[in-house]
Parts: sequence; C-alpha cells; structure tokens
Amino acid sequence: MEHTAQMSNRAGRWRLYVVLLGGLVSRWPEHDFGLTATVPTVAERSRALAALGFVFTDGAEWNWIEDCETHGDDTSPVLLLASIRVCSRDGGTS
Repeated sequence: MEHTAQMSNRAGRWRLYVVLLGGLVSRWPEHDFGLTATVPTVAERSRALAALGFVFTDGAEWNWIEDCETHGDDTSPVLLLASIRVCSRDGGTS
C-alpha cells in the first residue's frame, strides 16, 4: 500500500511524517530532525523513513510547494512543504 510522506519546517525544525489515511494524526509515524539551518538531505530523509519502516516507491521524487501562512499577504513568510510517495518496507500497511 502506498502512502504520502511529507516534510515541513516550523521555527527552524524540519519534521517528516507519513500520512496514514483512516488513522489519527497523532499516530502518524514521525521523525523530527531538530533545529537545523539546512534542509535535510535526501539521504537523511531516506534514513529517517527507513527508521519509521518506509521506503520511497520506485521512481518517486520529492515535490516542493510553498504555502503562505497569511493568505493574501505576499510579505508573510511561507511554509515549505515537501512530499513523496512511500510504501511500507515489508509490504504491509505499517
């Protein structure tokens, strides 16, 4: 079963989580990269996902979007969101 992994940054902390439909957000597998001035590398994201029990699906690539925190105000900071398709490392639903 495929899932979407997402990564976002708030207050200098990058957080990676796997969206599990039909489950509570509080139960989504999550990894916090801690305070960092740089975006975690693809290798760091891959290791974090593996530790959560997931791997990238074949041919998957990270997609980045900007989300304005204050819609309609182009002077406000944006929230960067990244997503990628993943599946359970063991083929189950994780």
